[in-house]
Amino acid sequence: MTTTFYLINLDGSDLRLKQSTERLMEQGITFERIPAVLGVALSEEERNKNYSHKLNEKQYYYPLSPAQIGCYMSHRKAWQKIADGDEAFGVVLEDDFILPGDLNKAVETIKDLEFDWDVIKLAAYANRERPVEFKHKINDHFDIVVHKKPMSGGAATAITKEAARQLLASTTPFGRPCDTDIQHFWERGVEVLSLMPYPVSQDMRYESTIETKSHKKDKKPVKRLFQQISQHWLNNKAVKEQVKKLQQQLRSH
Repeated sequence: MTTTFYLINLDGSDLRLKQSTERLMEQGITFERIPAVLGVALSEEERNKNYSHKLNEKQYYYPLSPAQIGCYMSHRKAWQKIADGDEAFGVVLEDDFILPGDLNKAVETIKDLEFDWDVIKLAAYANRERPVEFKHKINDHFDIVVHKKPMSGGAATAITKEAARQLLASTTPFGRPCDTDIQHFWERGVEVLSLMPYPVSQDMRYESTIETKSHKKDKKPVKRLFQQISQHWLNNKAVKEQVKKLQQQLRSH
């Protein structure tokens, strides 16, 4: 069973492409390049085909920048490839990664999983840590982990064909940043796990070429706090249900 690796890379980011290619080649990994969407080059009409200002006002605490919209659209291109393909799952990489671990071994571990899954994070945003709700040893190399809140970031993610279809259907249009939308997994209809220790890390020497922070003046901290409080119990409930389901599946094998 083959697995395709999809690398999101902006046209003109030749150094990133070269370094990403070299890093993957060191582990014998080939990939399909996904030309990233440059949000600032899109017309307002093109952005609005995918991004909803009305949904953003309801769901998030500041308007997304053109770069963030482009980032989301880039990941949707990768999801579409997985959804349209014949493979059980694919791995989506952003081009600012390093490989401290064995990515091949991670993928082989995922192939051997004896339970259903949707999305597995293979890296953390800015290499951060997050409290763990549940952890299960898969083999001598990796644990499957459910965080108390799914890990953010999109540096490296394994996504099943069915989950890619569900993500595409549930984010048309979108109003939040891509990784934040996936954190709201109970709305997306998918479940999010992590394979740890992460085989992939972000190369923090890079500044993002397709995703930038919005202007501080556009952010609304009070609105953000209200959203965090209102969504906290929904997240906790969904995580506990996910853990219960996963434990049942593990016991049956």
